[in-house]
Amino acid sequence: MTAVFASAAVATVCVLVFVVAYILGKGLHMVTPAFLTQAPRQMGRSGGIYPAIVGSVLVTGIAVLIATPVGVATALYLTEYTREDRLPRIVRFGTESLAGIPSIIFGLFGFLFFVIYLGLGWSVLSGALTLAAMILPTIVRTSEEAIRAVPNAYREISYALGSTRWQTVMGVVLPSALPGIVTGIVLAIGRSIGETAAVIFTAGASLKLPGSLLDPVRTLPVHFYILAREGISMDHAYGTAAVLIVLILVINVAAYSIVNRFAARSR
Repeated sequence: MTAVFASAAVATVCVLVFVVAYILGKGLHMVTPAFLTQAPRQMGRSGGIYPAIVGSVLVTGIAVLIATPVGVATALYLTEYTREDRLPRIVRFGTESLAGIPSIIFGLFGFLFFVIYLGLGWSVLSGALTLAAMILPTIVRTSEEAIRAVPNAYREISYALGSTRWQTVMGVVLPSALPGIVTGIVLAIGRSIGETAAVIFTAGASLKLPGSLLDPVRTLPVHFYILAREGISMDHAYGTAAVLIVLILVINVAAYSIVNRFAARSR
């Protein structure tokens, strides 16, 4: 049985390595300083991907800035400020149901509500708000599990020293749960930065640099999708995919490094 489990683990790693190696092999030769710093020309047939990089960072960064405080606050409420009655069950059912909704549905919701009803148009803000709604369940569930994993003895010692609930939560619970919360935020970043369907309906597909949060923008996945789907340039499409994969790997490595540093300090 151990051999079966080991084979499954090796197969999983092999699939990941094959996908990454295939994309990098096809697109890494396109990644040059000019490719990263120039604007696309001829609808992406030539030039670089600089506006798409800026668009991905803007939309993802704003979405995480919106979703993180809401998600962590919700997790704190569910674990520290309420009992196991009907309301927490309803909130958990809602977040779990929200996590299972396809991203294209989030895109349709964002298009109808943010773009049309609120009049934000195809913009950075519409895309970020839609992504924030999409990644919120991930942050809530991972933060809740991380906070629940904090031993009750920590809380009891804090209360015994005269701390209030707020002081215990902010000074004991949150620092102890921080590695798990950061892991959830990293998972949310990974999902949002690679999202296509929800963004193409709400942020638009402009090749220009946005001048404000109400301007349309194109992200890296949308740029890759349009180049590949319309047959504009497969070389530039693979180059865009290579940059996207490297960006996700860098974010994950940096985040896990931060988590390990926090974990080492807490031991």
